[in-house]
Amino acid sequence: MHQSATNELSILLVLAFIIFLSPYFSKVTKIPVAPVEIILGILFGYFGLLPDSNLFKIVAEVGFFYLMFLAGTEIDLKSFFKIDKSILKLILSYIALLYVIATILGAWIEPAFLVFIVVPLMSVGVLSTLFKEYGKDEPWLNLAMITGSVGEVFSIVILTLVGAYVEFGNSGEFYTSINYLILFIVLCVLGFKGLEVLFWWYPNLKVHLMPHSDKDEKDIRLSMALFFATVAVMIYLNLEIAFGAFIAGSFIATFFDHKKDLPHKLGSFGFGFLVPTFFVYIGSTVDLRYIFVPGVLDNALLMLVFMTLIRVLASFILIKKLGGYGSVLFGLSLSMPLTLLIATATIAYNAKNITQELYFAFILASLFEAIVSMVMIKIIFYFKNRLKSSS
Repeated sequence: MHQSATNELSILLVLAFIIFLSPYFSKVTKIPVAPVEIILGILFGYFGLLPDSNLFKIVAEVGFFYLMFLAGTEIDLKSFFKIDKSILKLILSYIALLYVIATILGAWIEPAFLVFIVVPLMSVGVLSTLFKEYGKDEPWLNLAMITGSVGEVFSIVILTLVGAYVEFGNSGEFYTSINYLILFIVLCVLGFKGLEVLFWWYPNLKVHLMPHSDKDEKDIRLSMALFFATVAVMIYLNLEIAFGAFIAGSFIATFFDHKKDLPHKLGSFGFGFLVPTFFVYIGSTVDLRYIFVPGVLDNALLMLVFMTLIRVLASFILIKKLGGYGSVLFGLSLSMPLTLLIATATIAYNAKNITQELYFAFILASLFEAIVSMVMIKIIFYFKNRLKSSS
């Protein structure tokens, strides 16, 4: 059998094993599924069972873009206009504080652009899984979800700008990318307003496009069409594809909210195949032999402590709103930017702005943050409820 065919067969068999058994490992270890998939990817990659493959890489990239699309489906853009002004002020103050800290640290730590992105980085991917365990009645979690959504938009926009700068430098192409980004955002705003008016005049149109009951799965087809069309536009404009995928998902959540089961249907396919493939691939890129090389494990642990501590300390501006326990839980829940931290590290590494050791440190830090934050949230939530029941 040809070597490439053998490699692909090995990848398929390992993927089948990991995708199927990851939830069971997660249940036993109490670690979220995504970190489990990355850890298994590291282990199988170390033993040579996940060799290099262009097809594997392409499917993994599609998985990442689809994950950003799913993250967008958690965000109803219309809900942002309904947020209480006092709450919005607190949210923006928290995010602004993180960026101020990042700017100050950028003057001392190199590369400055990476510090500016990483310190305030937010992602709702892992955060959304907390609702399954703690429900939707926890004030700290609801506020964290809104903050994470706003923060993720900021993070992706900045990641798009920095990605363009890393690729083109301070050249005309970089400023062309900025113009394209502004144009894309303007078109999105116009599209949002246009669809709002269109569906106001023709309220049945959205039901026609996505019927409540449909054997042809028109809702999935329209979602996939929007996803692929947006990805094509971002490729044409040479912008960060993840940003376009995220916006496409948010349009689905905003204008087709009558399809309550749609995010679940889209997620079933994504979290059952594409997204695990992305996480396994990321794990396979980490060479286990390098973990104990100076600059890998120590930097990963420093990032873990540093990023978590800053977010928890900054969360105390919300102490009047959430109380002491709630503020800490809020900060910890926003300390798991797993997907975007990996994306940032990948962009920087591919552009040769960071060493391989630092890239591995980022991957490990993203894993440690998700695991430690989850465990800490569970412990603090337990003591919070115990204290509440005894008083």
